[in-house]
Amino acid sequence: MAVVRATPADPTVGMAPVTGVSGDQRTMPPELGPESLAVLSGPTFLYSDARGDVPPGSIGGLVHLDTRLISGWTLTVNGGELLVLRSETLEHYSAQYVLTNPELPGLPPNSLAIRRLRYVGDGFHERLELVSFQPEPVRVELRLAVGVDFADLFEVKSVVRDRSAQIVRDHAADGSELCFSYRNGDFAAETRVRCATAADRIDGDDLVWDLWLLPREGRQLDLHVPLPPGLGVVEPVRGDIADVIHGRADDPLRRWTDDRAVLRSDNQALERAVRQSRDDLAALRLDLEVKGQRIMLPGAGLPWFLTVFGRDTLITAYQTLVAGPELAKGALLALARLQGEACDDFTDEEPGKILHEVRSGELTRTGRKPFGPYYGTADATQLWLILLSEYWRWTGDDETVRHLHDNALAALRWIDEYGDRDGDGFVEYATRSPEGLGNQCWRDSPDGVCFADGRIPVLPLATADVQGYTYDAKVRLAELFDGPLGNPTLAARLRDEAGTLFERFNRDFWIDERGGYYAVALDGDKNAVDSKTSSMGHLLWSGIVPPARADAVVRQLMSPDMFSGWGIRTLSREERLYRPLGYHLGTVWPHDNSLIVLGLVRYGYRAEANRISLAMIDAAEQFGHRLPEALSGYDRQRLLFAVPYPTACSPQAWAAGTPLALVRAVLGLNPVEGRLMLDPDIPPEFGRISADRVRAFGQEWAVEAVGASGHVRLDAR
Repeated sequence: MAVVRATPADPTVGMAPVTGVSGDQRTMPPELGPESLAVLSGPTFLYSDARGDVPPGSIGGLVHLDTRLISGWTLTVNGGELLVLRSETLEHYSAQYVLTNPELPGLPPNSLAIRRLRYVGDGFHERLELVSFQPEPVRVELRLAVGVDFADLFEVKSVVRDRSAQIVRDHAADGSELCFSYRNGDFAAETRVRCATAADRIDGDDLVWDLWLLPREGRQLDLHVPLPPGLGVVEPVRGDIADVIHGRADDPLRRWTDDRAVLRSDNQALERAVRQSRDDLAALRLDLEVKGQRIMLPGAGLPWFLTVFGRDTLITAYQTLVAGPELAKGALLALARLQGEACDDFTDEEPGKILHEVRSGELTRTGRKPFGPYYGTADATQLWLILLSEYWRWTGDDETVRHLHDNALAALRWIDEYGDRDGDGFVEYATRSPEGLGNQCWRDSPDGVCFADGRIPVLPLATADVQGYTYDAKVRLAELFDGPLGNPTLAARLRDEAGTLFERFNRDFWIDERGGYYAVALDGDKNAVDSKTSSMGHLLWSGIVPPARADAVVRQLMSPDMFSGWGIRTLSREERLYRPLGYHLGTVWPHDNSLIVLGLVRYGYRAEANRISLAMIDAAEQFGHRLPEALSGYDRQRLLFAVPYPTACSPQAWAAGTPLALVRAVLGLNPVEGRLMLDPDIPPEFGRISADRVRAFGQEWAVEAVGASGHVRLDAR
């Protein structure tokens, strides 16, 4: 559940170049301003301006399960807009707006104290409080203008289809309720605005109260918009709005966060970034039921991606294993439940494939979009296997691994039979769907994979990061088949296949020119796509880089053309398409950098890893200790402060998971054969780091380290 300050955001060789819409290619409708606020609970959010209003025609509104139930929510007094004194989120699911009036006919400025309290839990709740400080009685018209368009979330960030002729209104004659309903085939939606204190009249879709206020007399009006159940709805906070706002109501979110690992550090910025990560990950949780078992997993981000994802969810779960295994287990079980079973061109589904994205709005439900679920990703299947291995290493949970045995085999078959489209030993991608993503690696904008000279490669593409994940998945799966899955013959075969991929990859992807580096991809004609990208760091994380080439890779990553001072850019400044606000063409992504840091530590480059970790925590401090989805690639020494990508999601799950991954890296904390091993290299700026309630192997551990020394012990509490 959550309330957040939001930054609005976002098989044939020689096929056509990559197409599709993603990232900075999208056209955004009017934003709500820099002080916009969002209240968030599971797959539901209300996004408003600083007054608490949702101006019609903006990207704001109450969105539940990918459908905008409220598109306008504007409060006026005597026909005038209100002035903001201060607005803040209180918890992720609640906010307070303190307002007053401008000069209006018959009403001097600042004569009314107006407060709006709201939360999202078992519905959307809002309380309006007014107090008059005029020395004589005043008459006030309070008007709440409500708009409903039932837009699909995909339309909210592009162009909204006008459904007004199909929206049925059935407002209560006594002023107690507004009711809007809409149906298109099997898709139906309804919005009810219930008034605990009935309006004096309903004017069109506006609720109007005619108030006569004596000096210092106050009025309180409560509104409630019920929300239907559905995929991902978490256990909500419930209660009177004052009890919720003041923390007196039972709060499942607080119970969940109080049970997580706790970190302390001499560096307050690090400690606060980790605490913010914990709160944001709790806010982004989705609640699912799998075979009668309730599970939690992280949704991807606010405002556009509050749903089940493959890649984002899996990487977030990997990053956060150091804080507890629950999200990882939930991600594994939920994605296994939705694993591909058949070939479907429209959804890019194939047997054994792990999905990319699930949506439940009208465009998906009526078959215009392929997201129910959509499988257009070339890396989620390997990442699922990597997470399965990492979860087992941290927990020793043989039972869950055995339960997922058939899913693991199906994922392996997908890699070999469908992922490798032409039998050359590499996993390639090319969408078959007219609505599919052209790029199906994490760099999924249309120009996210490009040549150094700016050309866009032809499909299918075999990207370097996907080959690294495939190598790592097979090595890890071999360990599982030698262990709880009990098939040493298959384990030996997987190690042989991983070794062959290692040799083939390092032969075909390595480029000797410009200091030596790895191509970002092979295109449909088997040409090396020769731009320098952050994907090289993912290769270190996967372990597919020979030690003899690690120095060259690290030099490239830490060069001024790639390291901005805040992190590694997605694309080197040397390349023709580089721009600091290019979605995958020069921005700095926290999750990308967290994997690079883990890769640097794997190869022993601790100083370089620490340099990036310090930069990331410095950046988080500038945004209320929350890392946005992406930062611009502007040079730190030139601009002095970090600049977010304009439509970055915030909070965003794998950005929220980044501080936890960085802490694991500086601690050198790893599970090894049933033991927690510590190999710290903590920079002086972080000082001493300690953590309690670190969960591993069904027990809780305490960790403490400073510099290059530290210890791990069972937590005695």
